[in-house]
Amino acid sequence: MDQVIQLVGAVLILTAFVRSQQGHMATDSTRYLALNTAGAAILAIVALVHGDLGFLLLEGTWTFVSATGLLREISHR
Repeated sequence: MDQVIQLVGAVLILTAFVRSQQGHMATDSTRYLALNTAGAAILAIVALVHGDLGFLLLEGTWTFVSATGLLREISHR
């Protein structure tokens, strides 16, 4: 089950990345930022549970930066 949760987080982030690279999703769009925030948060929680500090730093920072952008985007609407 743990692997499934990790895959869900990774797929959310990768979906946003691939769609942006294909020109189908702007990197400052609510959808892109929401996918990144959700995916990174899932992976950060998994890293925390497993005590993977390097991965927690990476995904925690990714979550924070994405969530900050998402809140900024939502507040400008």
